[in-house]
Amino acid sequence: MKVSGFSICRNAVKFDYPIVEVIRSALPIVDEFIVNVGQSDDGTLELIRSIESEKVRIIESVWDDLMTKDGLLFSKETNVALSHCTGAWALYLQADEVLHERDYDRVERALRVELHNPQVLGFTFRYLHFYGDYWSANPWAYHRAVRIIRNNGSVLSCGDAVGFCLKEDGGYLQSQHRERVRESGATIYHYGWVKPGKVLLEKFRYQVARHHGDNPPAEQAQRLSQETFEFPDYSIMKEFRGRHPAVMASRVCEAKRLRFRLNRWLNPRFYTAVLRRGFRG
Repeated sequence: MKVSGFSICRNAVKFDYPIVEVIRSALPIVDEFIVNVGQSDDGTLELIRSIESEKVRIIESVWDDLMTKDGLLFSKETNVALSHCTGAWALYLQADEVLHERDYDRVERALRVELHNPQVLGFTFRYLHFYGDYWSANPWAYHRAVRIIRNNGSVLSCGDAVGFCLKEDGGYLQSQHRERVRESGATIYHYGWVKPGKVLLEKFRYQVARHHGDNPPAEQAQRLSQETFEFPDYSIMKEFRGRHPAVMASRVCEAKRLRFRLNRWLNPRFYTAVLRRGFRG
């Protein structure tokens, strides 16, 4: 059973993406890892080349910055990486999504069980979204996403590359074809919100431009007009007391908490959020 890994990245150093840790977290369970590296001016290509593994294959491409509708640039470039995958299964990790080593056996077992069942087209992963620092998890962010697909040409990345769809009818696997998706039993650690405030704001500016061009919605325009991202929901985040993936050890050891936070159960804002959003953990 051959398994491919794939991802995309551009200006990973500038935007503080843990892309090296992402790739290293997947290498023990994949036979190859394809990285579509867009034109960068911060040493991203050299950073990827520094990974000492024959499994890593780099695809250099020029991303079209004129694509400014609905984030479609990201699914386009994700499908470029997917097109170079040669495994029966393809594991997709965005540049801030890390696997935990304790889940390797679960993932491999799930793939072997369904390898010869053509009805199964993908696997979902649970998510832990960190917010502001490595000790704060956001329970209101999405809890699951498809991150492994059957690599037979019938499934493609779609939209802004958050999910996958069946090529035949454009239906999302996770919603319109749920009967063809299984649970992997594994968790993805998402670190996209663990960045200095100014870096996070610059990342948002780039992403919003890929979705809305020069005319972002009013709410996003107000956020982008700030000098730095303030992490307004930090005080009601859930305390994380677990163990991060081993590949993240260095980053976690060098990091500090964003700021002091009371236990969320003692914070009136938490109960207001629960009433508005529901209790999600």
